[in-house]
Order: sequence, then C-alpha cells, then structure tokens
Amino acid sequence: MAESETPLIDLNDIRFGWKPGDTDLITLEHFELIAGEKVFISGPSGCGKSTLLSLISGVALPRSGSIEMLGRRLNNMKTAQRDRFRADHQGIIFQLFNLVPYLTILDNVLLPCRFSKIRRDKACQSGLSIEQEATRLLDHLELNLARLGKQLVVELSIGQQQRVAVARALIGSPDLIIADEPTSALDEGSSQRFVELLVAESKNSQTGIIFVSHDKRLAEQFDRHLTFESLNS
Repeated sequence: MAESETPLIDLNDIRFGWKPGDTDLITLEHFELIAGEKVFISGPSGCGKSTLLSLISGVALPRSGSIEMLGRRLNNMKTAQRDRFRADHQGIIFQLFNLVPYLTILDNVLLPCRFSKIRRDKACQSGLSIEQEATRLLDHLELNLARLGKQLVVELSIGQQQRVAVARALIGSPDLIIADEPTSALDEGSSQRFVELLVAESKNSQTGIIFVSHDKRLAEQFDRHLTFESLNS
C-alpha cells in the first residue's frame, strides 16, 4: 500500500473487555485492511471473533485504542453517528441472518437503501432502479425472484435466506462486508459455493470483506488468512 493511501480499516492498540476490572478479552496491536481486500479470520467457537467484528463495525467500543474506517475514527463518534456511518459504508451478514420475518424477499434486500441515501444512490448508478438492482443481485446469487414471487423470508429454506442476507449486505456497494459465521448452517459444498458467489459479487465494486469462520476449508478463496490467536496478542 502506498504511503499516501488511507486504509479501509485501521485498528491500533485495541483493548476490550465486557466489564470494568475484567481481564481483556481482546488485545490487538494492529490490524489493517485495504480497499477491495478479502480477509478470512478463523478461530474456535467462543474465542472472541464475533466481538472483534462488533468493534470493527462500531457496535462495541474498546477500552482503549483507535478504530478507523476510511480515515474516520469510529470510537470518537456518538452512537447515532456510528449508526449512520455503518448504514452508509458497511454491509453485515449475521450468523442468524437477522432478516425481517414479516417482509418479502425484495423488501428485506432493499432495507439498506431505505436507511442510507448513499447506498440508494450507489445502487442506482448503473441506471437501474433499486428494485431492479435488488433483483439483479438475487439472480446472480441464484435466487429467482420471479419464481419465488412475494414469499415472506420465513417461507424460504436456510440456503435461500442466506442469499437474501448476502444481497441485502451487497446492495448499494458498501465499502466493507462483515460476515460473521454465515456458513455455519450449510454443508461443505454449499459453503464453498456461497463464498464463491460473495467474493465474485464484491469484486465488481471493490468491496472489502472480513469473513469470520471456524471452517478453514473456506480460507483459500481469500487474499489473506489470519487466525484470531495471531491477532489477539
């Protein structure tokens, strides 16, 4: 990376614990991600991987240290500012998907564009409406909206729900995708195909990815493979 280039993500001297006086759960000296880079972070269940993602997304705040994204320090922002920044610049794929059960497939995918004008404008840059862009993403993720009609997401299979969650994270070309164990409910073949689709779609917009999983078989599709132990000094 050139000296003048601002990292997409830059974490320094992070210390985090859930309660005052508790031993630090995370002690991270430095982590950096450049635009468009895909990083796989592995580690056993319960080691703190999800907590690290909460720090990167600005949901949790460290006891000390700095968390920067696009040159802006997240832990200096107020809660509402972090929420807005997250909506504008991050797409998050949760382990349990966190889809809205009473909404249709399309309405779930469009949620980021309802909350963020930046994401909405980027989704329409190619001349498509946000609905057309959502349909394009779903088609690319092998989810045929015309065939599925107006089904609610609770009527879909786990694999289909997963694809809806990915399309929701990708719409509007966020700068960063954060994925927290999104393949835990899938078999090996489905997991590999899922990651292939995610990486392929993110390349179109130079979106960075931080993908956390205990399944090291998926790591070969990423630019870097780090262990949580190597980060948590």
